Amino acid sequence: MKCAIYGAGSLGTVLGAYMSRAGVPVELVNRNKAHIAILKEKGATIRGTVDFNTPVCALTPEEMQGSYDVIFLMTKQLQNREVVTFLKPLLSETGVVVTFQNGIPEPGIAEIIGSDRTIGCVVEWGATLSEPGVCVMTSDPSALSFHMGRMEGITDAQFELVKGLLTKMCPVDVEENLIGARWSKLLINATFSGLGTVIGGLFGDVSGSSSGRELAIRTMKECIDVGHAAGASFVPVQGKDITKLFYYKSAAKKAFGKFLLPIAMKKHRLIEPSMYQDIKKGKPCEIDAINGVVCEWGRKCGVPTPFNDRIVEIVKKIQNGELSCSKDNFGLFADLIK
Repeated sequence: MKCAIYGAGSLGTVLGAYMSRAGVPVELVNRNKAHIAILKEKGATIRGTVDFNTPVCALTPEEMQGSYDVIFLMTKQLQNREVVTFLKPLLSETGVVVTFQNGIPEPGIAEIIGSDRTIGCVVEWGATLSEPGVCVMTSDPSALSFHMGRMEGITDAQFELVKGLLTKMCPVDVEENLIGARWSKLLINATFSGLGTVIGGLFGDVSGSSSGRELAIRTMKECIDVGHAAGASFVPVQGKDITKLFYYKSAAKKAFGKFLLPIAMKKHRLIEPSMYQDIKKGKPCEIDAINGVVCEWGRKCGVPTPFNDRIVEIVKKIQNGELSCSKDNFGLFADLIK
């Protein structure tokens, strides 16, 4: 069995470290040569809510040699067509690509390699790359999980192989409703990654602020309205029915949802949005693959998305240097709240 993690940045390095420590021969692949050099020399160092170092096998894309039975895909969606086309000839005859990407990436990947080679996985934890070779786990170890689902044509053998690899790190919940799992993760990312990037803060900075909770509950409601209109049935997130907890039609239910937000995010309050990490590095972020997906489906289904629209607008201005990340940016939503 041969497997690789393509795009081994923060999340991929953490996963690769856990798998390597458990004795799985996995290659960590990244274009960042400084990161790969440290991984080769010193191994992967994971800090934060855990603390360990382990030797890993690290490569640049040019050093990859097929045939891979499993390729875990952890790059941004921005270059999916180019990346997946590059990976296609490196797959074995029954090899699969497992996408951990944000948004709803599976259909586009399946167009390139086929649905019988595409597995989707939702990551329910966070990490940051603090320096080459060093990642910081920002989620509580008791709150780590994967939610994995298959597209049509994936065999039980392929699915169980991938599941077995992922359980080397944490529990894997099998999702028959893959699109529902994607919409649930999209809701979390659009709300906390989107608003966290707007202010340049952590998930906990959103849920811990009165203004943040007001914007979060409204952003969540939009996502749920759009998802339902698109025909999605949201799945529970770590055992919690997010639509039941946070969807509202009355002032009382809205107030209850706002009260629950800090409690629900307690174990993930230290997560730094990946979009904010990209902006700090001067890289394009995935706003169009996160909040932009909600806006796109809202237009298709005739559901207004003013809060997600505004998040996209603000983040793009930040990315273009027209605005700075600041808590003052919460004020840019004042007209929508009124």
